[in-house]
Amino acid sequence: MAKRRKVSNLLGLAVLSTVSARPMHPYEMAALMRARGKDRDMDIKWGSLYTVVGNLEKHGFLAVEGSVREGARPERTVYRITDAGMRELADWVRELITVPERDVPRFEAGLSVLGALAPDEVAELLRRRLDAMERQIADDQAALAAETEVPRIFLIEEEYDLAIRRAEAAWVRGFLAEIEDGTLPGLDLWRAYHETGEMPPEIAELAERGAPET
Repeated sequence: MAKRRKVSNLLGLAVLSTVSARPMHPYEMAALMRARGKDRDMDIKWGSLYTVVGNLEKHGFLAVEGSVREGARPERTVYRITDAGMRELADWVRELITVPERDVPRFEAGLSVLGALAPDEVAELLRRRLDAMERQIADDQAALAAETEVPRIFLIEEEYDLAIRRAEAAWVRGFLAEIEDGTLPGLDLWRAYHETGEMPPEIAELAERGAPET
């Protein structure tokens, strides 16, 4: 089970990782995290950056190093990571790597209510999704292959993301084929429901099994 952390926002993890290299002010943190694509790796809401930095300081994971002024810009506070921050960073990474957690993507939410659409429409939507996924995978695979000067360890999250998306594309391809060739179990009932507007008794019975007793 995941720990209850004093700062649980994953942006805090990104901040600690970024500042572990050297002290910097929040604007510099954001610029560096964007350049590294952290908003692709984590669900980051940039508007909460200053709140997260303040919370990390409040709990002793960051400390004020000083301030800088660049040209006519306002003075900016520079933060450094503390020993406690380094321990928190390492412990957080250990947890994320070790403890499996169930994330429910939007696609899975859509699949859970797929019966609201007719099979032919679902097939067309899956074709569109698959086309888009294959283009993205090809582009990202080429970009990853072009990173010849960056050690693999610094690209490992992109490699993992590609592997997950290839697996999803393979599943979508197989499911789409079952709809198109008519081998999907229950396809006739699904199609009949949308053609007649009446719930087949077999499906109605299944739906009622999960209904609470009154």
